[in-house]
Amino acid sequence: MDPQAFIRLSVGSLGLRAPGTALNGTKSGSHAFSSPCTCEIRLRGFPVQTTSVPFVSSPEATPDANSIASSFYLEESDLKALLTPGCFYTNHACLEVAVFTGHKGTHCGVAMKRQQVGTFRLEVGPEWGKGKPAVLFNGWTGIGKNKQENGKPGAELHLRVKLDPDPRYVFQFEEKTKLSPQIVQLQGNIKQPIFSCKFSQDRVQQVDPLSNFSSSFIDSSDIEIERRERKGWKVKIHDLSGSAVAAAFITTPFVPSTGCDWVDRSNPGAWLIVRPDPCMRESWQPWGKLEAWRERGIRDSICCRFHLLSDGPEGGGDLLMSEILISAEKGGEFYIDTDKQVRAAASPVPSPRSSGDFSALSPVLGGFVMSCRVQGEGKYSKLLVQLAMRHVTCIEDAAIFMALAAAVDLSIEACRPFRRLRRGTRHSW
Repeated sequence: MDPQAFIRLSVGSLGLRAPGTALNGTKSGSHAFSSPCTCEIRLRGFPVQTTSVPFVSSPEATPDANSIASSFYLEESDLKALLTPGCFYTNHACLEVAVFTGHKGTHCGVAMKRQQVGTFRLEVGPEWGKGKPAVLFNGWTGIGKNKQENGKPGAELHLRVKLDPDPRYVFQFEEKTKLSPQIVQLQGNIKQPIFSCKFSQDRVQQVDPLSNFSSSFIDSSDIEIERRERKGWKVKIHDLSGSAVAAAFITTPFVPSTGCDWVDRSNPGAWLIVRPDPCMRESWQPWGKLEAWRERGIRDSICCRFHLLSDGPEGGGDLLMSEILISAEKGGEFYIDTDKQVRAAASPVPSPRSSGDFSALSPVLGGFVMSCRVQGEGKYSKLLVQLAMRHVTCIEDAAIFMALAAAVDLSIEACRPFRRLRRGTRHSW
């Protein structure tokens, strides 16, 4: 499998200092900042990313060089667009880091203003497209109109801007997941068949290697077929020889919670993602667990939460890798990216060296792992999956992410609101 070229632009090692500024925001000299300070990191064509900027009190101190505050992932077409002046741009695009003090919004009905401290700009250059690691900037720099005031140095921002090659494999499901599509790898205009996807829906437990696992995950009460539930969905990923190399199946049925007509956070549906056990023939090894439920609001969302199972299906080593809200109407992107903040995580999310390596998890190998783009409810969906090359050591590593992506796609459908049925009729699911 040949990967496509991507680069990761990372901005990190952030810190802010100004001579004569106290950390508590009181004025001691010519500068005073109200805490906290934030920055908006902008790159044309990409969503603005916002993060906090810590104060640095000691003149000799330097922020952590390994900390990452923001990452942008660029492919060849993105670089071409950034290097091409547009109708309203006379020069190439710039990376901008705008620093603000104070809060934005209102408090107790009173409008609150934030003040811009200054902006760091770095123009996009040809070196961005060379595909080699490069540190574009590292150190302190004066920012904004306060670079010099009354002969005294103004606010200074510390940051590290780095380029790293981050090649990816790109896959596409040729049809809807429920139609058991072929999965191809995209290489420019070339489509190379890699896997096939087999969807099935069992209403009665059948003899299957997966049933050994399902019996330990499903309560005896779930054996009874209920009137309103979505259960028994199963997806197997096969290689070109026809061997099953990964699978996903529902372990907790998607059922409406008490007092409502949808799958609620209090009782989410769940999938088990498995891969072949190398030590036992026709047996499966648990790899991950995906939970999904519906978040009600003005615009409903589907929440997908993925845990990596490091110590077995019921062990204490579950690692939260991703928790993403996807628009129920428009769809969106599910991803695993340890550079980004996970909403429910209290600590940095580790990342595996490969999809099968549970024994050595390291945040140093963080960053983008995978993403899959799904459509909203009732829309025709052909899954597009991207996978970081560094997390793939064999074809089975890629297959397990295909099973996870299929489970995410099917969860959008499984979380649709249930319709109350007339007495005597059976549900269509």
